[in-house]
Amino acid sequence: MSWDVMQQYLPLYQEAMLLTLYIGWIGVLLSVALGLVTALVVHYKIPIISKIAKVYIEIFRNTPLLIQLFFIYFGLPKIGISISAEMCGVVGLGLLGGSYMAETFRSGLEAVDKIQLESAMSLGMTHFQALRHIVLPQAVSLSMPAFVANVIFLLKETSVFSAISLMDLMFTAKDLIGLYYKTSECLVLLVVFYLIILLPVSVLGSVLERRLRYASFGH
Repeated sequence: MSWDVMQQYLPLYQEAMLLTLYIGWIGVLLSVALGLVTALVVHYKIPIISKIAKVYIEIFRNTPLLIQLFFIYFGLPKIGISISAEMCGVVGLGLLGGSYMAETFRSGLEAVDKIQLESAMSLGMTHFQALRHIVLPQAVSLSMPAFVANVIFLLKETSVFSAISLMDLMFTAKDLIGLYYKTSECLVLLVVFYLIILLPVSVLGSVLERRLRYASFGH
């Protein structure tokens, strides 16, 4: 293993990491927004829309991200809808993550005792106020472990973006291996850069879980 080769490849990996982070975090934010809305729709059983939401959840949770990306990137142009590879990555990750986040938030909502909502409304709160100030904070706290796991899962799923020619970390590693056959150096750098991305998320998630747990049950 050559440290000089690894140092030579560092700028390429840094650039690829920035692209991976950019697409990954936008996809995560999209998945959180989509998941929360979908969870509320399913939890409150809004007619017709809740059934559509359930179909969406089942389809995207039970198909690989790679297939979804192929459908968006190669399939949609057949019907006149063309999007860039970056947008395809964001949309694909957001749709996949939204289905997982929806189930995470739904389980949190269902874990909050209904009597709390009824008590809040009996005190004069509107349904929206009770949801915002009473139900959602508890649901988010209860959902946090699964939420953090989903974020890490989604960031790791960015590794399949190389299939649609995005210059992410995986694409960079495969490209350099194919050109120069420096397999060990490229794979070590790949592992290191994924750790740089994921370890802080894991640590911050653990800290946040503990703080929320203390807030719920006291010191």
